[in-house]
Amino acid sequence: MNTINPSTIDPSVTRVLLVDDHELIRQGLARAFERDPNMQIVGQAGTVSQGLAAYDELRPDVVVTDLQLPDGTGLDLVRSIRQHDEKVGLVVLTMHSGDEHVFQAMEAGASGFVGKDSPSSEVVGAARHSVVAPRTFLCSSLAGAMMRRASTAASRPRLSAREQQVLDLLADGLGTAQIAGKLYVSESTAKTHIARIYQKLGATNRAQALVTAMRLELLSA
Repeated sequence: MNTINPSTIDPSVTRVLLVDDHELIRQGLARAFERDPNMQIVGQAGTVSQGLAAYDELRPDVVVTDLQLPDGTGLDLVRSIRQHDEKVGLVVLTMHSGDEHVFQAMEAGASGFVGKDSPSSEVVGAARHSVVAPRTFLCSSLAGAMMRRASTAASRPRLSAREQQVLDLLADGLGTAQIAGKLYVSESTAKTHIARIYQKLGATNRAQALVTAMRLELLSA
Protein backbone atom coordinates (compact mmCIF):
# COMPACT_ATOMS: atom_id res chain seq x y z
CA MET A 1 0.00 0.00 0.00
CA ASN A 2 1.37 3.40 -0.99
CA THR A 3 0.00 6.65 0.41
CA ILE A 4 1.28 10.19 0.47
CA ASN A 5 1.71 12.43 3.48
CA PRO A 6 -1.69 14.07 4.17
CA SER A 7 0.07 17.40 4.77
CA THR A 8 1.14 17.46 1.10
CA ILE A 9 -2.40 17.02 -0.25
CA ASP A 10 -3.83 20.04 -2.04
CA PRO A 11 -7.34 20.60 -0.57
CA SER A 12 -8.52 22.27 -3.78
CA VAL A 13 -8.12 19.17 -5.97
CA THR A 14 -10.02 15.89 -6.21
CA ARG A 15 -8.21 13.24 -4.16
CA VAL A 16 -8.13 9.78 -5.75
CA LEU A 17 -7.30 6.36 -4.30
CA LEU A 18 -6.40 3.58 -6.79
CA VAL A 19 -6.97 -0.08 -5.88
CA ASP A 20 -5.65 -2.75 -8.27
CA ASP A 21 -3.39 -5.75 -7.66
CA HIS A 22 -1.39 -5.06 -10.84
CA GLU A 23 1.19 -2.34 -10.26
CA LEU A 24 1.58 -1.60 -13.97
CA ILE A 25 -2.15 -0.86 -14.25
CA ARG A 26 -2.05 1.36 -11.17
CA GLN A 27 0.91 3.27 -12.54
CA GLY A 28 -0.76 3.71 -15.92
CA LEU A 29 -3.92 5.03 -14.28
CA ALA A 30 -1.88 7.29 -12.02
CA ARG A 31 -0.23 8.88 -15.04
CA ALA A 32 -3.64 9.42 -16.66
CA PHE A 33 -4.92 11.18 -13.54
CA GLU A 34 -1.74 13.22 -13.16
CA ARG A 35 -2.43 14.80 -16.55
CA ASP A 36 -5.52 16.41 -15.01
CA PRO A 37 -4.44 19.37 -12.84
CA ASN A 38 -7.63 19.03 -10.80
CA MET A 39 -6.87 15.43 -9.77
CA GLN A 40 -4.31 14.08 -7.29
CA ILE A 41 -3.49 10.44 -6.56
CA VAL A 42 -3.20 10.25 -2.79
CA GLY A 43 -2.80 6.50 -2.41
CA GLN A 44 -2.52 3.12 -4.11
CA ALA A 45 -3.46 -0.32 -2.81
CA GLY A 46 -3.49 -3.88 -4.15
CA THR A 47 -6.12 -5.64 -2.02
CA VAL A 48 -9.51 -5.04 -0.42
CA SER A 49 -8.00 -4.85 3.07
CA GLN A 50 -5.30 -2.41 1.96
CA GLY A 51 -7.90 -0.36 0.11
CA LEU A 52 -10.08 -0.07 3.21
CA ALA A 53 -7.09 0.89 5.35
CA ALA A 54 -6.02 3.54 2.83
CA TYR A 55 -9.58 4.89 2.64
CA ASP A 56 -9.78 5.17 6.44
CA GLU A 57 -6.44 6.99 6.56
CA LEU A 58 -6.89 9.32 3.59
CA ARG A 59 -10.65 9.82 3.16
CA PRO A 60 -10.28 10.41 -0.60
CA ASP A 61 -12.97 11.99 -2.77
CA VAL A 62 -12.90 9.05 -5.21
CA VAL A 63 -11.93 5.38 -5.01
CA VAL A 64 -11.18 3.67 -8.33
CA THR A 65 -11.04 -0.10 -7.85
CA ASP A 66 -10.55 -3.20 -9.94
CA LEU A 67 -13.36 -5.76 -9.75
CA GLN A 68 -11.09 -8.77 -9.10
CA LEU A 69 -8.73 -8.48 -6.11
CA PRO A 70 -6.66 -11.14 -4.31
CA ASP A 71 -8.67 -11.10 -1.06
CA GLY A 72 -12.13 -10.40 -2.47
CA THR A 73 -13.70 -8.13 -5.06
CA GLY A 74 -13.95 -4.45 -5.71
CA LEU A 75 -17.63 -4.75 -4.89
CA ASP A 76 -16.71 -5.82 -1.34
CA LEU A 77 -14.72 -2.60 -1.09
CA VAL A 78 -17.56 -0.54 -2.57
CA ARG A 79 -20.16 -2.00 -0.18
CA SER A 80 -17.98 -1.44 2.90
CA ILE A 81 -17.22 2.17 2.02
CA ARG A 82 -20.75 3.04 0.85
CA GLN A 83 -22.23 1.90 4.16
CA HIS A 84 -20.38 4.75 5.87
CA ASP A 85 -20.01 7.37 3.16
CA GLU A 86 -22.76 8.52 0.77
CA LYS A 87 -20.66 11.26 -0.81
CA VAL A 88 -17.49 9.45 -1.92
CA GLY A 89 -17.21 8.52 -5.60
CA LEU A 90 -16.77 4.78 -6.21
CA VAL A 91 -15.70 3.68 -9.70
CA VAL A 92 -15.35 -0.01 -10.61
CA LEU A 93 -12.97 -1.19 -13.34
CA THR A 94 -13.19 -4.63 -14.92
CA MET A 95 -12.34 -6.73 -17.94
CA HIS A 96 -15.73 -8.41 -17.54
CA SER A 97 -18.48 -5.98 -18.59
CA GLY A 98 -21.44 -8.36 -18.67
CA ASP A 99 -24.87 -7.18 -17.62
CA GLU A 100 -24.72 -9.10 -14.34
CA HIS A 101 -21.54 -7.27 -13.31
CA VAL A 102 -23.08 -3.88 -14.11
CA PHE A 103 -26.16 -4.82 -12.08
CA GLN A 104 -24.06 -6.00 -9.12
CA ALA A 105 -22.00 -2.79 -9.18
CA MET A 106 -25.16 -0.68 -9.09
CA GLU A 107 -26.58 -2.67 -6.18
CA ALA A 108 -23.32 -2.37 -4.25
CA GLY A 109 -23.52 1.42 -4.45
CA ALA A 110 -20.94 2.15 -7.14
CA SER A 111 -20.96 5.52 -8.88
CA GLY A 112 -19.62 4.19 -12.15
CA PHE A 113 -18.58 1.10 -14.10
CA VAL A 114 -15.81 1.26 -16.70
CA GLY A 115 -14.28 -1.51 -18.80
CA LYS A 116 -10.49 -1.84 -18.58
CA ASP A 117 -10.37 -1.75 -22.36
CA SER A 118 -11.88 1.75 -22.30
CA PRO A 119 -9.63 4.78 -22.90
CA SER A 120 -8.00 6.11 -19.74
CA SER A 121 -9.88 9.36 -20.35
CA GLU A 122 -13.15 7.50 -19.61
CA VAL A 123 -11.79 6.36 -16.25
CA VAL A 124 -10.81 9.92 -15.37
CA GLY A 125 -14.17 11.17 -16.64
CA ALA A 126 -16.05 8.61 -14.54
CA ALA A 127 -14.06 9.68 -11.47
CA ARG A 128 -14.86 13.32 -12.16
CA HIS A 129 -18.57 12.48 -12.60
CA SER A 130 -18.61 10.47 -9.36
CA VAL A 131 -17.55 13.52 -7.33
CA VAL A 132 -20.47 15.56 -8.65
CA ALA A 133 -23.05 12.75 -8.49
CA PRO A 134 -21.77 9.85 -6.34
CA ARG A 135 -25.12 8.05 -6.32
CA THR A 136 -25.97 8.55 -10.00
CA PHE A 137 -24.64 5.50 -11.82
CA LEU A 138 -22.46 6.07 -14.91
CA CYS A 139 -21.70 3.21 -17.31
CA SER A 140 -18.83 3.57 -19.79
CA SER A 141 -19.68 3.94 -23.46
CA LEU A 142 -18.30 0.51 -24.36
CA ALA A 143 -20.20 -1.30 -21.61
CA GLY A 144 -23.31 0.70 -22.51
CA ALA A 145 -22.98 -0.28 -26.16
CA MET A 146 -22.66 -3.93 -25.14
CA MET A 147 -25.82 -3.69 -23.08
CA ARG A 148 -27.75 -2.11 -25.96
CA ARG A 149 -26.59 -4.77 -28.42
CA ALA A 150 -27.76 -7.48 -26.05
CA SER A 151 -31.24 -5.95 -26.02
CA THR A 152 -31.90 -5.61 -29.74
CA ALA A 153 -34.46 -8.41 -29.69
CA ALA A 154 -36.26 -7.08 -26.63
CA SER A 155 -39.51 -5.22 -26.99
CA ARG A 156 -39.58 -1.80 -25.40
CA PRO A 157 -42.38 -1.26 -22.86
CA ARG A 158 -44.52 1.85 -23.20
CA LEU A 159 -44.03 4.36 -20.41
CA SER A 160 -46.31 7.31 -19.98
CA ALA A 161 -44.77 10.78 -19.99
CA ARG A 162 -45.12 10.93 -16.21
CA GLU A 163 -43.55 7.49 -15.77
CA GLN A 164 -40.61 8.57 -17.92
CA GLN A 165 -40.18 11.62 -15.69
CA VAL A 166 -40.17 9.39 -12.61
CA LEU A 167 -37.69 7.00 -14.25
CA ASP A 168 -35.36 9.91 -15.04
CA LEU A 169 -35.54 11.07 -11.42
CA LEU A 170 -34.84 7.54 -10.19
CA ALA A 171 -31.76 7.54 -12.41
CA ASP A 172 -30.71 10.83 -10.80
CA GLY A 173 -30.68 9.06 -7.44
CA LEU A 174 -33.79 10.68 -5.94
CA GLY A 175 -35.88 8.86 -3.35
CA THR A 176 -39.67 8.59 -3.31
CA ALA A 177 -40.19 11.69 -1.18
CA GLN A 178 -37.85 13.76 -3.35
CA ILE A 179 -39.59 12.60 -6.53
CA ALA A 180 -42.95 13.53 -5.06
CA GLY A 181 -41.63 16.99 -4.20
CA LYS A 182 -40.15 17.51 -7.66
CA LEU A 183 -43.38 16.54 -9.41
CA TYR A 184 -45.74 18.18 -6.87
CA VAL A 185 -47.57 14.93 -6.18
CA SER A 186 -48.16 12.91 -3.02
CA GLU A 187 -45.71 10.22 -1.94
CA SER A 188 -48.38 7.57 -2.50
CA THR A 189 -48.80 8.76 -6.11
CA ALA A 190 -45.03 8.67 -6.61
CA LYS A 191 -44.94 5.14 -5.17
CA THR A 192 -47.69 4.11 -7.60
CA HIS A 193 -45.71 5.44 -10.58
CA ILE A 194 -42.57 3.65 -9.38
CA ALA A 195 -44.48 0.40 -8.92
CA ARG A 196 -45.87 0.64 -12.45
CA ILE A 197 -42.40 1.30 -13.86
CA TYR A 198 -41.04 -1.76 -12.03
CA GLN A 199 -43.93 -3.86 -13.35
CA LYS A 200 -43.44 -2.72 -16.95
CA LEU A 201 -39.69 -3.32 -16.79
CA GLY A 202 -39.99 -6.64 -14.98
CA ALA A 203 -37.90 -5.27 -12.12
CA THR A 204 -38.08 -5.70 -8.36
CA ASN A 205 -35.87 -2.79 -7.28
CA ARG A 206 -34.34 0.48 -8.47
CA ALA A 207 -31.00 -0.97 -9.63
CA GLN A 208 -32.64 -3.68 -11.72
CA ALA A 209 -35.09 -1.17 -13.22
CA LEU A 210 -32.27 1.20 -14.24
CA VAL A 211 -30.19 -1.57 -15.82
CA THR A 212 -33.23 -2.77 -17.78
CA ALA A 213 -34.07 0.79 -18.80
CA MET A 214 -30.54 1.27 -20.14
CA ARG A 215 -30.78 -1.99 -22.08
CA LEU A 216 -33.99 -0.80 -23.68
CA GLU A 217 -32.53 2.67 -24.33
CA LEU A 218 -35.11 4.33 -22.10
CA LEU A 219 -32.12 5.93 -20.39
CA SER A 220 -28.71 6.81 -21.76
CA ALA A 221 -25.76 4.90 -20.34
